[in-house]
Amino acid sequence: MAQGVSALDPAVLDRLASLSLVARTVVEGFMAGQHRSARLGSSVEFAQHREYVPGDDLRRVDWKVFARQDRLVVKQYVEETNLVCHLLVDASESMAYGSTPWSKFDYARWCAASLAHLVLSQRDTAGLVLFDRELRAKVRPGNGALQRKEILETLEKAEPAGPTGIGAIVEWLAPKLKQRGIVCLFSDFFDDVGAITQGLRRLVHSGHEPIVFQILDAEELAFDFNGLLKLEGLESSGLQKVDARAIREAYLEALGAHQKELARQAAILAVDVVPISTAQGLDAVLSTYLAHRSARARGGRR
Repeated sequence: MAQGVSALDPAVLDRLASLSLVARTVVEGFMAGQHRSARLGSSVEFAQHREYVPGDDLRRVDWKVFARQDRLVVKQYVEETNLVCHLLVDASESMAYGSTPWSKFDYARWCAASLAHLVLSQRDTAGLVLFDRELRAKVRPGNGALQRKEILETLEKAEPAGPTGIGAIVEWLAPKLKQRGIVCLFSDFFDDVGAITQGLRRLVHSGHEPIVFQILDAEELAFDFNGLLKLEGLESSGLQKVDARAIREAYLEALGAHQKELARQAAILAVDVVPISTAQGLDAVLSTYLAHRSARARGGRR
């Protein structure tokens, strides 16, 4: 890899052959820059011992117990409590847009795959839901290598299609996610803010901790087009020609109002909204999840 190019750069990830390689590259690149162990809990409150199993880091073995009792045990810490991460990925047609070689859906898929790799590497539990206005595919929460394989294969096979309905589908899903945990939502959130808020509220009231990752293309954020622009609705029929410069101000104003209201409603529910451009690295996704994981493992919310 060229000097100065991050392993988390979307342009690098787009050239990788498989989603499994993307996930591993992202997580290893992220952890290499963290100046800490890839496993949490190395410098936090001690909780208990557990029996050593092959593959455990020998640095975690309590050699004093071995000397006294002639048995191998490893130290566990507060942050190592097993947690559940539900990955909810919007696979509606609006996610197919991309001004780069990769679409919003590609980016969301990379994020979900990388988080699944990280979560399962920490021996936590991960599950996956793909949706548009309805449920498209589901991988029940689980752990281990087979779980990782099923999540990655499900993401790999998916293609964005169908109308958006994130608010309604999240509200419908909330009581069906039986294992309480962190819910990572990946979408452009181009839906009615009231409906989205109702879905988030149901997740919170069901004991989950949602994190909203709003994924937008750089051109959607800047609308830096010139001249006549052909606009085709991804989720509706019809083609319109408009002067891009004439509608830019109105578009940015409407987008800004939508973003502001989504953030305001989420803040009332103590839900984090993380706006992400498909041009930026995946650092924010992993670091935000880890911060929430740490807080939840300690018995509180971030």
